[in-house]
Amino acid sequence: MEKLASLSIDELLRLKEEYKKEYEDFKALGLKLDMSRGKPSNEQLNLTNPMLDIMGSDVDFVGEANMDYRNYGILNGIPEARRFLGEILDMDEKNIIAGGNSSLTMMFDTVSQGMTMGFGEGPWMLNEENIFLCPVPGYDRHFKITEYFGIRMIPIEMTPDGPDMDEVERYVNNDKRVKGIWCVPMYSNPQGLTYSDETVRRFAALKPAAKDFRIFWDDAYCAHHFRTKKDTLLSLYDECVKMGSEDMVFMFMSTSKISFPGAGIAAMAASENNIKMLNSRMNIQSISPDKLNQLRHVRFFKDLAGVEAHMEKMATFIKPRFKIVMEKLKTLDGMDIIFYSEPRGGYFISVDTLEGCAKRVCQLCKDAGLVLTSAGSTYPYGIDPKDRNIRIAPTYPTCDELSKAMELFCVCVKLASVEKLLK
Repeated sequence: MEKLASLSIDELLRLKEEYKKEYEDFKALGLKLDMSRGKPSNEQLNLTNPMLDIMGSDVDFVGEANMDYRNYGILNGIPEARRFLGEILDMDEKNIIAGGNSSLTMMFDTVSQGMTMGFGEGPWMLNEENIFLCPVPGYDRHFKITEYFGIRMIPIEMTPDGPDMDEVERYVNNDKRVKGIWCVPMYSNPQGLTYSDETVRRFAALKPAAKDFRIFWDDAYCAHHFRTKKDTLLSLYDECVKMGSEDMVFMFMSTSKISFPGAGIAAMAASENNIKMLNSRMNIQSISPDKLNQLRHVRFFKDLAGVEAHMEKMATFIKPRFKIVMEKLKTLDGMDIIFYSEPRGGYFISVDTLEGCAKRVCQLCKDAGLVLTSAGSTYPYGIDPKDRNIRIAPTYPTCDELSKAMELFCVCVKLASVEKLLK
């Protein structure tokens, strides 16, 4: 297929009319498709339905802690859940806080604690300015948290090995205003990249100018493999222990896309010093988490092997959807108008258009009945300086819907690209 940029004006004008007709044909279909968030399909959710039958009225609710889990108590989660979540995160249960359904809530609360109480160096809100580093493209909800608290965000470009560590080290090791960095280290959102061993080791070896600097390590997709060859991630915590920097890390994950998004369980992992500090504050904030839901999850999955077996079943629904997206995107290969990731796991696909085209593509799709994640949302403040990145979330639609949606998406990319080149 010929590169569009090499075509003459007349050829581009002819293609524009051709693409416009294709686009109008799609509009006439009256599509109503929403791919704005990474939601599990009903097929995926149905896999976990048997969990709902585990906790009958005749079930023994007394657990390892030798107490009735229907009552108050056990602030940092039942020991069964902490051990289960620790196995997923490759952490000892003593380093785990088992929470409610949302790791995002735990992340928000931890940043809030940094602002109001600090982590040993006083409240961040008393500083003239606080900075978080934000690998881009990245997770929009991370960026919304720091924006909410008025923390200045600095984009850090992603490389095939993870964030540009030269830039990370330059900021963290020399500027005491830098208080944190957001990371999705395995099957990153949205590119599906996994940090290399060298990147993890360089994180552990950071020498922050700010003693209260923290790495917010959101391991959201640690179990989300859908290829035979699975990515592996070096343990950041173990590497930090070797460097004596274990207090620098807060780790998070949840079962939101493993069990039920609205009724899963979440975990936060940290050093013993940090766990002790966090528990002293949680003691004022809460009496206990939902221990019954934690017990339900443990009895359903049992252990890491149970999670892995469950995710293999889930991959039978996810993998075909990613395959459909790849097949449709590859129809644009050779035109030099699109660049995309091909992840081995996770939940998203990152697409880069020609500069200045992402918003136009999203608007064209929306006008034809396909809602995508807003262009720019993968960057701090919702501003992609090159206006080119779009996050594709393929898991929720049916395969037939997804196929039609991606055909429309490709037409919109072609039309927006021709318009851009004609300008």
